Amino acid sequence: MTGISPGLPRRLGRYLAERFPLAQFVPLISLFTFSSAAYSRLARGAPGFAPWPTFAVGAVTAIVLFFLLRVLDEHKDEDIDRRYRPELPVPRGLITLAELRVVAWVAAITALVLNALVAPRMLLLLVPALVWATGMTKEFFVRDWLRDHPTAYLLSHMAIMPLIDLYTTGLDWFAERSRAPHALVLFLAVTFWNGILIEVGRKIRAPGEEREGVVTYTAAWGLGRAPAIWIFVLALSAVTACVAARATTTATITTPLLILLAAGCAVPAVRFLRSPERGRAIEIASGVWPFVTYLTLGSVPWLFHALGSR
Repeated sequence: MTGISPGLPRRLGRYLAERFPLAQFVPLISLFTFSSAAYSRLARGAPGFAPWPTFAVGAVTAIVLFFLLRVLDEHKDEDIDRRYRPELPVPRGLITLAELRVVAWVAAITALVLNALVAPRMLLLLVPALVWATGMTKEFFVRDWLRDHPTAYLLSHMAIMPLIDLYTTGLDWFAERSRAPHALVLFLAVTFWNGILIEVGRKIRAPGEEREGVVTYTAAWGLGRAPAIWIFVLALSAVTACVAARATTTATITTPLLILLAAGCAVPAVRFLRSPERGRAIEIASGVWPFVTYLTLGSVPWLFHALGSR
């Protein structure tokens, strides 16, 4: 194929190890997918779980969607990466954007075919996510304005998260032609807050960690304001998760747990406010908290219900 040089599988493996490590993302995204479908099931008060073939296709599709976002980012940030981050795989020539496009198309078509074969209705819920992702690639045709307004950039790009979540929860209610649970909007809101938390958390830097050409929220908002906003978003996610937990009838257990874990995740940001030395701990906490919320809202309550029904 045009634009593809020999040894693509080997080079793709190296690219994935650096930019989309499968050993990390496959289990995490699969857990996210399971928890989403499980939460929907519990919120509807329906027994059992979504058919396992449907879930398997949904997990593969979610992984593909996140991979597509990674590839779209490579295209969107091409000029910045070549100028300021030449050590990354694409700028240094490990793999080309043309090759990534081929891989992305193959992955996307595979996901679409699997959905068409196993759960064709789910194709309808893929459309919003794919359309929004396409808009993100073009930066909604207002690239310069968005890059001058980091808050608008953040909000517009993180809107993709609840759209993906709409698909993963739909593996339960939509695939079975049922009405969406009333609490679904709360679960989608948690996903939106978590997406913002991850994005802000990975771009909080101490003064010595700032790098020319790399946009960070500490540079855009200030050393005090950025971690304060991060803590505020964490609180929003925690409160929303506590309210969402009521739909699973496990709120008496999960609410104290969520509050305790949120307080623990906030510690690195509080320390950063006092002494902005390193932002790495906030980035780690940004990844831990979503794992906690999805596990607490979906997987664990579903397990309790499944064991209790035996």
